[in-house]
Amino acid sequence: MSQTSLSKVYCAELDGINAKLIEVETDLNVGLHSFNIVGLADKAVSEAKERVSSAIKNAGAKPPNRENRKITVNLAPADVKKAGSQYDLAIAIGYLLATGQMPLFDTSDKMFLGELALNGKTRKINGGLNFAMLAKKSGIKQVYLPAANGKEASLVKGIEIIPVKSLGELVTHLAGTKTLEAHELTEFSPAEAFGVDISEIKGQPAAKRAIMIAASGGHNVLMSGPPGSGKTMLAQAINSILPPLTLNEAIEASQIWSAAGLLEENYLDRRPFRSPHQTASPASVVGGGSNPRPGEISLAHRGILFLDEFPEFRRDILESLRQPLESGKIVVSRAKGNLTFPARFILIAAMNPCPCGYAGDTEKECKCTAHEVSRYQKKISGPLLDRIDIQIIVPRSKLEQLKKPAEDSKKIKDSVKRAREVQKRRFEKAGLKIMVNSEMSSKDCERLANLNEKAEEFVKNIFDKSLLSTRGYYRILKTARTIADLEESEQVGENHIAEAFQLRIREV
Repeated sequence: MSQTSLSKVYCAELDGINAKLIEVETDLNVGLHSFNIVGLADKAVSEAKERVSSAIKNAGAKPPNRENRKITVNLAPADVKKAGSQYDLAIAIGYLLATGQMPLFDTSDKMFLGELALNGKTRKINGGLNFAMLAKKSGIKQVYLPAANGKEASLVKGIEIIPVKSLGELVTHLAGTKTLEAHELTEFSPAEAFGVDISEIKGQPAAKRAIMIAASGGHNVLMSGPPGSGKTMLAQAINSILPPLTLNEAIEASQIWSAAGLLEENYLDRRPFRSPHQTASPASVVGGGSNPRPGEISLAHRGILFLDEFPEFRRDILESLRQPLESGKIVVSRAKGNLTFPARFILIAAMNPCPCGYAGDTEKECKCTAHEVSRYQKKISGPLLDRIDIQIIVPRSKLEQLKKPAEDSKKIKDSVKRAREVQKRRFEKAGLKIMVNSEMSSKDCERLANLNEKAEEFVKNIFDKSLLSTRGYYRILKTARTIADLEESEQVGENHIAEAFQLRIREV
């Protein structure tokens, strides 16, 4: 071998939920022993040299710390910050190639990812699915990554996912002495929703109707009522009537969970339900941090974000919801640039009407002053309320209502499923890549709402009386369109507009 040897293999870096291709270059020079990793590496990457040295030794090869040479590992591009432990495997393979301890092979169509234990075994990394999607986009044919990430990565069609259990078995595979089998393409199988079934909720027919409409069209809901009226159970029950995740939805959601390191199963097979506490920090809810990670609103993508005790959340957190409620994404701004996280969720918010919780209650007297009630309700700004399609009162249930037999949850779920299928066909025919009525733009509303004459006249009357903002007008149309879809009506009638308007006006 010559005095100077060089190798290059590919790895990747997470940038939010997207991934960037990183070249791992290893260069050997004569001189006193040193092992340096350069290229804006953080502490976890810099410590890779210790893990790699031990893993190579335990795989039966000569490790870097026994080489009396200058070893330099460069992670390019050098101006991209590198974080995480996924570089271990690529650094180890690059070193073995540079030192001639394994036969040369074409590295241009291969990506190596994985954390190494000191004994050479691989450990699970964050973002396996995200890296596989980058590989497909970049024209890479084979991805070598820890066996624990194999199933999530194999959701991506068109590339070969090869799960690796240890550095030793990867070396023998690349040398051609023992072949590792590629992971079979994962067949997506959605799971049934878990938690509270809507049939467990007794009474509250108006609230159940509201969450059925919300589930059908993806509309946001604000529930106000005294303690113990069933607001939390209603929020938890909405998952039981939502249709299962589609493959595309599962991939979108799994990408976010994988990037956040929360993907315990092989992929996300049911709609997420996130319920952050009101003491949560802005970064944990919105996303961010020194190495920006998705927050609760992104982890709820394609599922439910439940905010209990809505007015008790910090004002800046509540106001930060305005962007994702409008656009379905959140932009996290940092000095080095902006990151965009998907955040297409159904917001279910619950609150008491006043600090003591009993304003307007027929059974228990409210002890708050008018000023306290007003100040409490003003914690939720008008622009935020304007983005919530359905605002309902959830009153205390009567005993006779609790003894009535519950509705059939299957019947409600089937109605939601049919309404969503109607929407899907309508959007496909119009050439739109959206899934539910709440995702329509104002232009789409004008084109697809299909109001009859009486409905047009009714909307004009309430708009002329300044009861609606322009945003409110379009949100009324979206909700009315969903109500019409539940009734399998091609046109939106006056009764649909009236119900949508009634659901939006909250008496406080």
